[in-house]
Amino acid sequence: MIHLKSPVEIMYMREAGRIVARVHDAVREKVRPGVTTLELTQVADEVLRKHNSTSPFMNYPDRTRKYPFPASITVSVNEELVHGIPGARALEEGDVVSIDCGAYYKGYVGDAAFTMGVGRISAEAQRLIDVTQKALEIGIGACVAGCETRDVSKSIQRYVEAQGFSVVREYCGHGVGKQMHEDPQIPNWWPTTRQRTQVWQSAIMKPGMTFALEPMVIAGSSPDVKELSDHWTVVSKDGSLCAHQEHTIAITEDGPLILTLL
Repeated sequence: MIHLKSPVEIMYMREAGRIVARVHDAVREKVRPGVTTLELTQVADEVLRKHNSTSPFMNYPDRTRKYPFPASITVSVNEELVHGIPGARALEEGDVVSIDCGAYYKGYVGDAAFTMGVGRISAEAQRLIDVTQKALEIGIGACVAGCETRDVSKSIQRYVEAQGFSVVREYCGHGVGKQMHEDPQIPNWWPTTRQRTQVWQSAIMKPGMTFALEPMVIAGSSPDVKELSDHWTVVSKDGSLCAHQEHTIAITEDGPLILTLL
């Protein structure tokens, strides 16, 4: 069930997106060698409070679950792809860190992520970050009313794999609105007929659709990942570096509108 948002709803989502962008700016300024991942969370919490917002990540999916997520942002380092739990780990020179955060504002969600280097990083690590960012831009560019979501998936996969990197299969982009995860699901790849072990539904993009695109890229030749014993952190199976870039967008008659920018 895909809910097409009204102009008023998109306005609220735009404000939620601006708050997420402010969190990103504040956290970027804090990232440096020696800073702990918990300290990054504290910076994000301060920005959310300042803008009368809360995090949809905290206690996700809900407190009744055995292992609700315990923080307002995820902080994933090096081989960690997504869902890293902030804690006492201190960032080191040369690390690659991915920050994912969301904001609730007047009942609507903004959701976005970025990856950056800590101090000086290797040329290959920088190329991974750049390719993932470019993949997001290419995916957004394919978000045109009348086209299908699989066109977005294919465009991301085609670019990433042409650069010699791997696209993660298990995790995908998703609808955003009053909930952090809504329909449609938008994978960062599209299976061929022979690969249809998973069923992905392609949807025609229409004005009023809102969703988060989030390419997740691994520097190694394998797209395989695994979940750690903390029940959240997802890492590349072969230990390769990972990167993750994300924006929430709205489909309009005039093209895609990025909601998670200042």
